[in-house]
Amino acid sequence: MPFGVAQIGKAFRNEITPGDFIYRTREFEQMEMQWFCHPKDAEKYFDYWQKERLNWYINLGIKKENLRIKEVPVKERPHYAKQALDLEYKFPFGWKEIEGIHNRGDWDLSNHSKYSGKDLKYEGYYPYIIETSGGADRSFLAFLCDAYQEILGGRTKTTKAVKEIEILLKLDKKIAPIKIAILPLVRNKPELVKKAKEVYQLLKPHFTCQYDELGSIGRRYRRVDEIGCPWAITIDFETLKDDTVTLRYRDTMKQERVKIKELIKIIKEKLNTQ
Repeated sequence: MPFGVAQIGKAFRNEITPGDFIYRTREFEQMEMQWFCHPKDAEKYFDYWQKERLNWYINLGIKKENLRIKEVPVKERPHYAKQALDLEYKFPFGWKEIEGIHNRGDWDLSNHSKYSGKDLKYEGYYPYIIETSGGADRSFLAFLCDAYQEILGGRTKTTKAVKEIEILLKLDKKIAPIKIAILPLVRNKPELVKKAKEVYQLLKPHFTCQYDELGSIGRRYRRVDEIGCPWAITIDFETLKDDTVTLRYRDTMKQERVKIKELIKIIKEKLNTQ
């Protein structure tokens, strides 16, 4: 004591009014943790876990100003909660709860003991439970909303681009589903396509990669930016001379030349840093 048990799995709810995309549904993924502790330490751990859960969202890329912790009034608390907080995100449709944090006291274990006839008291007390409970679907929606940007005219001021809206998904690199895009500069040069596929095969065992050769290189950059891919690797004619590639960064559009043999090391270092 203390110790915790965490799980994630399918949950169902008799939801009367599903809506707001995947925010309110009848079937969803639930993330829960229950932390067992001595009653005298319950308040300390209640404070600890509210900070930990808030920082979890911030560390995965959600802007701090789009998150808040709201105390639930006594009359609105669940019957089992001595203390209750809602962790809320500012969705396009308003501030909504994405996770609840509760001090459940000894409600669970004292009732289990009462109705099972099994005494769960040790050292003369029932352990208190600090609980965090959030919907993975709601968290996923919050990450998407926070990362999604529409840029009028785009970030490259070409004649065509200024008439368009560029979509950018600035997902944190830790949760971006596709880490790297591998792009031959053009598709009608077999030597570039062959080299690009070699780079793809080199990186695929280590990272989730996407190979794309369709359309202009600018259009392909746009496509991978839209799906939140942090890095794009371009194989060009210089690659054939010196075995280097262009590494492009999604958020800044900056590019640098990198040796192919160093790619795995460089990307792993970038993934392991803040």
